[in-house]
Amino acid sequence: MPVKLIIFDLDGTLVNTSRDITNALNYALQPYGLKDLTVEDTIKLVGEGLTRLIEKLLGDEKIQFKDTILKRFLDYYSEHLIDYSSVYPHVRETLEKLNDYKKAVISNKREYLSTRLLDKLDMLKYFDLVVGSDTTSERKPSAIPVIHVFTKLGVNPDESIIVGDSNYDIEAGKKAGIKTVAVTYGYRERQYLLEADYIIDSINDLFTILFRNNLYTGIDKFICLLVCYL
Repeated sequence: MPVKLIIFDLDGTLVNTSRDITNALNYALQPYGLKDLTVEDTIKLVGEGLTRLIEKLLGDEKIQFKDTILKRFLDYYSEHLIDYSSVYPHVRETLEKLNDYKKAVISNKREYLSTRLLDKLDMLKYFDLVVGSDTTSERKPSAIPVIHVFTKLGVNPDESIIVGDSNYDIEAGKKAGIKTVAVTYGYRERQYLLEADYIIDSINDLFTILFRNNLYTGIDKFICLLVCYL
């Protein structure tokens, strides 16, 4: 059945936010005697949401400071969302070419931060819905955020796909009964993405997947042929 809805992860899929997240974490943690994180450190930790990330960093010894550190992070990060963050190559043009599709973002970043980040990068216009970690009762890898998108946009699972850079995106998609596409240029190495239905190295390879698997029909298929091979 032709796809009507494409769901995208945000961090590591549409936008490289790793440096700004690292800077905000280091600001938040600095008074508590923890060593500065590198971008590589942050990339290894992201995916489950901010609260879980901070819990991992603090451990049992300093967990009592979690709420204060969380507030420091949010205060700083909300003012420095795009100091260094950048849209990945080919993302904008891919979203523009997918103009006839319903598109949503599901992020484990809070909804207001996700929306603000997209707005500051002039990308909010591409999406019909933005779902954050606090939009629904559970976050990825739960299927609940994905099912929420189906309900809000009036689309069935067999008409949908999810695109992301982590095992959390893949797991959420599979639990919701939709096809999954993993991108290799984000925060997770290929070995963590092997359960995806499809793996791509560039976001514009999405067109090839849609074409080769007959998820386009009629004139859409002809347009995809031009996009994929010209």
